[in-house]
Amino acid sequence: MNIHDGVPLNRTTPRQRSYQEASARERAHGLCDAGSFTEWLDPRERLTSPHLAALDVPVAFDDGVVIGAGRIAGERVFVAAQEGRFMGGAVGEIHGAKLTGLIRRAEKERPAAVILMLETGGVRLHEANAGLVAISEIQRAVFDARRARVPVIVLIGGGNGCYGGMGIVARCCDAIVMSEAARLSVSGPEVIETAQGVEEFDAKDRALVWRTMGGKHRYLLGEIDRFVDDELAAFRQGAAAYLNRSAPLDLDAVLAEHSRLEERLARFGACEDALDIWAAMGIDDAARITALDTDAFLEAATSARASTREEHTDDAR
Repeated sequence: MNIHDGVPLNRTTPRQRSYQEASARERAHGLCDAGSFTEWLDPRERLTSPHLAALDVPVAFDDGVVIGAGRIAGERVFVAAQEGRFMGGAVGEIHGAKLTGLIRRAEKERPAAVILMLETGGVRLHEANAGLVAISEIQRAVFDARRARVPVIVLIGGGNGCYGGMGIVARCCDAIVMSEAARLSVSGPEVIETAQGVEEFDAKDRALVWRTMGGKHRYLLGEIDRFVDDELAAFRQGAAAYLNRSAPLDLDAVLAEHSRLEERLARFGACEDALDIWAAMGIDDAARITALDTDAFLEAATSARASTREEHTDDAR
């Protein structure tokens, strides 16, 4: 029996449904070939956080993350999907151990890819140091998998975005697929506003948040590899493009990335808003970018991409 939030999963869910609106379990099943996903350590195992129980905080029987194996276009893949509806997808000890264990197993069994569907605010504050240690273990596992030439692919399309330590983990992976609905950053809007003041960053200004941290801006900067519609089918196609494709992970790759960052600072360091950066890229009427649909945006972005991970650039949906 496959369990979706405590009830049997409806396998007839169309893949063209919204990725953002789907639960973690629906995303895992919808990403894989029909009927191919098998969940490991599902809710029947009752793997709950001991820290939350000690604080009398409600727990989830999967600790907010779904892991398992399936197939995409017949290729075996390992899959993890964070559940944004449980504590915002935040990482705790058990949650992190499931992610680390999945990636470590991939290092040994060599699937076509590990696919991480991330939706998280970062560390679970209730678990403090345990959550921080968990994220460091995930990051080390990612590097070890990549060293073994197992691609680690990140999909970001959930309503909570991808923040904190997991935002760093995402940028350590081989490829990132992202939609307009998603956001990617280390510090979230509220954190920046609290630390620097509303004059520096107004967390309630949704347009500012999305043009600073959203998928379009990240794609234009070359920080993600593929920009897709908010559909499970689009994310599935995006993930399939990077199966069995490892990005370089050596000193030359690191130095090249540092060079791109240095060039970006020199080119855009004086810009105060993403709109200024887009204009500096040569985009006519930069303000129109936020209103463009995916096809029109990708056409406008073709000549504007400021920096890329060249091995994995892919402008097609």
